[in-house]
Amino acid sequence: MNKTERTLVLIKPDAIQRTLIGEVVSRFEKKGFKIVAMKMIQLDNDTLKKWYHEYKDATFFPQIASYMSWTPIVAMVLEGYNAVELVRRIIGTRKGYEAEAGSIRGDLGMSGGNNLVHASDSLENAKREMGIVFKDEEIHEYKTITEQLIYSEDELGGVFR
Repeated sequence: MNKTERTLVLIKPDAIQRTLIGEVVSRFEKKGFKIVAMKMIQLDNDTLKKWYHEYKDATFFPQIASYMSWTPIVAMVLEGYNAVELVRRIIGTRKGYEAEAGSIRGDLGMSGGNNLVHASDSLENAKREMGIVFKDEEIHEYKTITEQLIYSEDELGGVFR
């Protein structure tokens, strides 16, 4: 079963403005994801050009850059089973008014553009995005007792082996 992955999540300016940081973080922790890195940062234009490299010359890039630099964002690296896919399921589809009930966007969002959070869509993009936002030494390795309880494969739980 051990398909432990790491993925990147950004809590975007609209969630910051709505004071939803704790709610968003709580959703991932309740599911069993471990936060191995987290910080609040102000994205500058150079960082945003790296992040949105495929759109940096597009006519709509200034709008994206303005939105993403409106306030600081909270960036975090989450670790857990099948993290890329499951984290994206937790955040929901892109448009809040179409997102599934129970997802972050479905429960907290209504906008099509201001969609509260970003999550990497592949392991390759997670690695690239983590490299833009975090230095290697800012991403930590540690074990928790919770991991044994959440990721147990037998009926008695990992702590009883």
